[in-house]
Amino acid sequence: MRRGLRNAVRGLCAGAVVWALAGTPAVAAPDGYAFTPGAENLAGSPDTAGARTLVPGHTYRSSLPAHGRLYYRLTLTATANAYVPVTAVPPRGATVAATDGIRVSLQDADGNPCFYSSASFGAGLSPRPVTAVGQRDTGKSLCQSAAVYYLLVERLDARNSDPGRWDLELAPATEPGLAATGPTAPPGAWNSATPRPPGDTPRERAGGEGFSSARLLGQGVWRTRLAPGDTVFYRVPVDWGRQVHAGAELAAADGHGYVGGALTLSLLNPARAPVDDAALGYTGTRRAVSLAPVPPVEYANRYAVPSAENGMRFAGDYYVVLHLGERLADPFGAGPFQVTLRVRLDGTAHAGPKYRGRTEPTDLFSVSTANWGPVPGEDTGGADADPAMRVLAYGGLGGGTALLLGLGAWTVLARRSRAGSGA
Repeated sequence: MRRGLRNAVRGLCAGAVVWALAGTPAVAAPDGYAFTPGAENLAGSPDTAGARTLVPGHTYRSSLPAHGRLYYRLTLTATANAYVPVTAVPPRGATVAATDGIRVSLQDADGNPCFYSSASFGAGLSPRPVTAVGQRDTGKSLCQSAAVYYLLVERLDARNSDPGRWDLELAPATEPGLAATGPTAPPGAWNSATPRPPGDTPRERAGGEGFSSARLLGQGVWRTRLAPGDTVFYRVPVDWGRQVHAGAELAAADGHGYVGGALTLSLLNPARAPVDDAALGYTGTRRAVSLAPVPPVEYANRYAVPSAENGMRFAGDYYVVLHLGERLADPFGAGPFQVTLRVRLDGTAHAGPKYRGRTEPTDLFSVSTANWGPVPGEDTGGADADPAMRVLAYGGLGGGTALLLGLGAWTVLARRSRAGSGA
């Protein structure tokens, strides 16, 4: 009996540690972007004949050569909407033009495009992760059958841009059809006025270095420090019926000059599809930028024409991304520069639509409910810097409680053993 108890306690302790370790953030690549842990390496093909298959719910790593065109295969049912976000990660320090970037399209077997989008670096002329999405919406005139489709990823090159390969992350996802017929027109009027930003005391919150390591944020004022060329990711839970707004501020710095696109603020939906972005020019004085107002999250937003409205089509964790331009270093130094992020959530949450199946990945529309971060004045330096402390921090209450219970049981067992042996 004593041996059985000992084995059970060992299992409890080991399980608690493994549970806690599951939350450990991704390790950043040398270029500063943290790819999803366990992402499968999958080479693209220059033609459809050699295209390899993407499975919704899985994440992949690939790379795109200069002037390159790559194909990937995707098998879809007739009822599921499909989203294939592709994030291109150029090397830090690479020479890029405003129009450099990627174009992504989803095509049927005959080469007819279902949907295409592009992403470029813009006026900042600063290499950073950019995301474009290939998409198939059911109910449209094209690409409705259950069949094999092809994702085409192309490099958009300007003259004299960097000739090196860019890393890619692909995260295909599917959304099942509705259990009952829903609206087929966008919602009516919504409050499009720019809301007053929250005036809370700023709380320190470093961002993650990729989608998989994005740090959780709620409504409030958050502060971080970025060096030129840094990109950080946050995720903001937005439920059905809620409306999100975000703005960012770059603090004053010593130096003289002007940098266009010095700070870029972007919003992407839970499927990583871009919703909106904004950038500010900088002369060394404090400057702020805000995203344009977007509607409350509703299923019927997918029938709206403006992309910023169309993208607010499902609940889940929306991504807020900050990038500080590399060119800031020349006139204003290596930093780090203080950046303040203000997040506001309005509206009343309500139940979402009933689906006929499950999404891939299964947590695509899940709304995170964990803590938004430390309370004002809390010292988190040790937890963020020490991997051992980070295990406990990411394990949260459940893992910590299980571990403490296991250690307590181990102590009781040890005492009983000593008593039984007369020690």
